[in-house]
Amino acid sequence: MDESKEAGASRFYDMVYDAARPEIFFKATARRVRGHMAGVRVRSDSTWSVPEPELALAINSEGRVFGYTVGNDMSARDIEGENPLYLPQAKMYTGGCSLGPCLLLADALPAETGIHLSISRDGAEVFSGSTSLSQLKRTPEELAGWLYRDNDFPHGSILFTGTGLVPPGQWTLAAGDIISITIDGIGTLVNEVEP
Repeated sequence: MDESKEAGASRFYDMVYDAARPEIFFKATARRVRGHMAGVRVRSDSTWSVPEPELALAINSEGRVFGYTVGNDMSARDIEGENPLYLPQAKMYTGGCSLGPCLLLADALPAETGIHLSISRDGAEVFSGSTSLSQLKRTPEELAGWLYRDNDFPHGSILFTGTGLVPPGQWTLAAGDIISITIDGIGTLVNEVEP
């Protein structure tokens, strides 16, 4: 909602957060996703880009959550905030997503599981923050149920659960920044922002 206040689109986000139906959108094909220690990108036409640390669900072809990993949902907040219909452009681009460093096979994670974000620039930490899975509005099973409703994934899918942790204000990523996202019990995903 923060990115949409100036453009007057915040009421659309208010409606989504209070609705029974969650916001689910396509993020990336496999070739657009980066792994641990690989470079991520910001859009060349964005002036306000941030990482969004998220728990990512591994879901089998039947729609059952069987594992978890760390996700970085790179977002061009200025583009998304300008108009909700621009969400695909703000979210879907090459290098705009990363996953790793591993896949934890488990039926569930404790609600107190921490999610931590650290961003370093020129060797100094410029942002850090933490949240926990207890802040998720919807359960992994509920999100998977909505994703698989009237849809099929013969090879399974990865579903990001959303974020509650981003740098404040108009702070934006720059080339060379190091993004570290840790989820307790899973590990740390590290990516550098490409020039």
